[in-house]
Amino acid sequence: MAHGQGGLEPGCVVHSDRGSEYTSAQFRDRIRGLGLRGSCGRTGSCFDNAAAESFWALLKEEIGTRTWPDRATARAEVFSFIETFYNRRRLRKHRTFGYLTPAETRQRQQHTLAA
Repeated sequence: MAHGQGGLEPGCVVHSDRGSEYTSAQFRDRIRGLGLRGSCGRTGSCFDNAAAESFWALLKEEIGTRTWPDRATARAEVFSFIETFYNRRRLRKHRTFGYLTPAETRQRQQHTLAA
């Protein structure tokens, strides 16, 4: 989804932790097939995945850790959180990012690269 909607350029790095879904041959083959580069954090180093851990903490805080009636409902709520709040309305509370949303930051970077 990040590749399809985000317009990731070939060679872009896809970073993850060492979960089995991300270290599987199927995932690695898919990343390579899209022209992307895989990256995993070091074992036992929380600093390698600080941004991802921050995201998961925010997700849990915003939508909670409850049991949904079915997988489709859970997926819809997570999708809605990411696409309608996290990427489009949540401000990155740091001056380095200009207090912009992730979508605004990405748009600004794309304009800078095009110039």
